[in-house]
Amino acid sequence: MNLKNILIGIEGLKAKGNLDIEIKKITNDSKNVSEGDMFIAIKGFEKDGHNYIQDAIASGAKVILVQEDMLKQIIPLIPNEVTLITAPDSREATAICACNYYDNPSRKLQLIGITGTKGKTTTTFMIKSILEKQGIKTGLIGTIYAYSGSKKLEDSVRTTPDSIKLQELLAKMVEDGCQACVMEVSSQSLKLHRVDGCDFNIGIFTNFYEDHISEKEHPNMEDYFNSKLKLFKMCKYGFINVDDINTIKIPKLVPQCMIKTYGIDNECDMLAKDITITNSYVDFRVKINGKNERIKTDIPGRFSVYNSLASICVAEKLGCSTENIKEALETVKVPGRSELVDNKLGLTIMIDYAHTPESLESILQAVKSYTRGRVISVFGCGGDRDKAKRPNMGAISGKIANYTIITSDNPRTEDPETIISQIEEGIKKTKGNYECITNRTDAIKKAIKMANKNDIIVLAGKGHESYQEINNQKIDYDERKIVKEIIEEINQ
Repeated sequence: MNLKNILIGIEGLKAKGNLDIEIKKITNDSKNVSEGDMFIAIKGFEKDGHNYIQDAIASGAKVILVQEDMLKQIIPLIPNEVTLITAPDSREATAICACNYYDNPSRKLQLIGITGTKGKTTTTFMIKSILEKQGIKTGLIGTIYAYSGSKKLEDSVRTTPDSIKLQELLAKMVEDGCQACVMEVSSQSLKLHRVDGCDFNIGIFTNFYEDHISEKEHPNMEDYFNSKLKLFKMCKYGFINVDDINTIKIPKLVPQCMIKTYGIDNECDMLAKDITITNSYVDFRVKINGKNERIKTDIPGRFSVYNSLASICVAEKLGCSTENIKEALETVKVPGRSELVDNKLGLTIMIDYAHTPESLESILQAVKSYTRGRVISVFGCGGDRDKAKRPNMGAISGKIANYTIITSDNPRTEDPETIISQIEEGIKKTKGNYECITNRTDAIKKAIKMANKNDIIVLAGKGHESYQEINNQKIDYDERKIVKEIIEEINQ
C-alpha cells in the first residue's frame, strides 16, 4: 500500500523523506521487520521500541515512525534513504495506520464492543450464539480465542489485541464473509489507543468494580472508569447495567450515544422478573419484541441474568427473532466461565476462570446462594504474579466455601508449596474447613470423592486454560479431561 494512504487521518504528523512509496507491511515489532516494511516505535512499559530502530533499518525498513518527543535522539540514526515520520503519540498513530492499511474493516461489519470489569467473555459468547442462530455470520475477539464464524483464528494473548493484530483479525473476518464481530474491549485497550479508528456500532458496559489498579495499568478508579467510558464516545448505541451505581452515570457523560438500560432491581428498558436460579441453570421472564417471554440459560448464577439481558438488548437491536434468542441462550457454552462438567456420578462440578480475589468471591457467593448442599472450593494462585492476593483469596474461600482444598495453579518458577502456604495464611484467620493438596489432580479427586449430589464443586483458576505452567514449560492439563478420568477411575 502507498505510504500516503497509510498515513491518512494522523493529526500532527510531520515527515522527512519520500512519502510516495509502497509499503509491504506495518509492524511495531523490530523482529518482524523485512525488506520494504514500515516500523513504528512505541514506548512500552518494559521496552522502548525507539531502542530497536537500527535493528529495524538493518532488516530492511523503508519507513520509521517515532514519537515526536524522541525526534532529537532519533534523527542521527536515520539514513537519508529511509523516510522518518513523527507523530504526537505513536500508539495512536499505529492504530490509525493499521485501520488504513487493512482498509478499515470495522466499517464493513456490525462491530459490538463490550467493556466492564466482569461478564465480558460470557456476554460475547452469548451474543455470538444468538446472531449465528439468526443466520448472521459473526466473529469474536476476546480473552479466550479469536473466531471468524466457527473457525478459530488463534488463542488470545490478551483480552483486546494490539491495534495492528486487531485490524488484521477484523480484515480476516470480512474476507471470510462475517457480517458482525463482537469483541471484549478492555480498559487498557481504550487507554492505550488499541481500538482507535474502530467504527463501533454498539457498546455494552456490564459493571464496574475495583480492579487493574497498578503502576502499569490504572493509577486510580477514576482513570479506570474514564478509560472504559471512551468506548461510548465511539459508539452509535449503548446498553448499560442500570443496577450498577457507576454505569448509570454514563448517559449524562456521553450524550452523543443513544443509551438504553437493562437490569433486575431498578426500572429500566430491559427488566428481568421472576428469576429462578438452580445448580445447573437460571431462568427469568423478560419482554422481548413487545411480548413477555421466559428465558433459560444453562449458566447458573444471578450474573448470568445480567449477561443474558445485555445479549438480548443487542439481539433485539439487530432484529433477531424471539425464538432464535431463546434457543441460543439455552444452548450457549462458554469455555471456563461457570462451565458445568457433565459426569456419570451426577455431581455438580463447575470450572471457572476466577483467579483474583474479586472473581473468586463473586463465583463462590453466586453458587452459595443457590446450592442446597456444600460449596467445595478447589483453587490455587499463579506463581510469579501478585503475591499480596494469596492470603486474601484464602480468607475469601475460608469465609464462603464449606470446604476448601488449596492446590497448585500455574506455579511457573515458584515453589508451589510456598504459594500454598501463603494462601493458607489467609484461610487460617477464618473458621473455614480446609486442607492443602499440592498435586492439582489429587485435589480434584479428593473433592469429587467427598461430594454428594446436593453439593457443588468449584474448580477455580484455570477456566479455559488447557495447561499447567511449571518452570517455563506449559504441560497439557485440561480439567475437563482430568475430571472425566477421575470419575472413570472411581466407577471401575
